[in-house]
Amino acid sequence: MPILIETPARVASAGAPPKVIEEYIGAVKTGQTDLSVALMRSPPGWTEPGQTPDFDEYTIVLKGLLQVESEGAKLEVRAGQAVVVRRGEHVRYSTPGPEGAEYVAICVPAFTIAGARRDSA
Repeated sequence: MPILIETPARVASAGAPPKVIEEYIGAVKTGQTDLSVALMRSPPGWTEPGQTPDFDEYTIVLKGLLQVESEGAKLEVRAGQAVVVRRGEHVRYSTPGPEGAEYVAICVPAFTIAGARRDSA
């Protein structure tokens, strides 16, 4: 039987200024650990610490510009584009553009704070 998820769960974000993370499926909202799906809204100038996650992350940008930095590249992912970051790859996300960004992130297995393995300050 299909399961209706009426509202997402708000998840604490890293970085500044704060972004909004609304998890629809995953460890926080549904207790599901094999996959997570979240809608992100990042303001202009948002940046977060680097991370070396224990999950693959598939991101689809709906609005604005998401910058993705890794050891070998700096990508500008625009509305209508997607990016894949494989687990174990060091990455840093930011939204340097004047409109910020809105995007969907799908993580396999599900996102967890511990699993993000963020760089220490």
